[in-house]
Amino acid sequence: MGVTEFKHYKQGTLAMCKAISKLENCFSIVGGGDSVAAVEDLKMEDKFSHVSTGGGASLEFLQGLKLPGFEAIQEKN
Repeated sequence: MGVTEFKHYKQGTLAMCKAISKLENCFSIVGGGDSVAAVEDLKMEDKFSHVSTGGGASLEFLQGLKLPGFEAIQEKN
């Protein structure tokens, strides 16, 4: 993936976004501020199932680690 702020380096990111957006029966997630900014810059945010600025938190969640905010909400229910 490339640095989307620079025209000559965004081709890798554009190619990846296009490839993912063409997949059928695929739940696609964009996670992290820089990735979200790239997808928005490419005007492709509607091509993904979910777009989240929470990159680090998303990775921790996928690893099964505890998220303090999430834990607090669960304790109240």
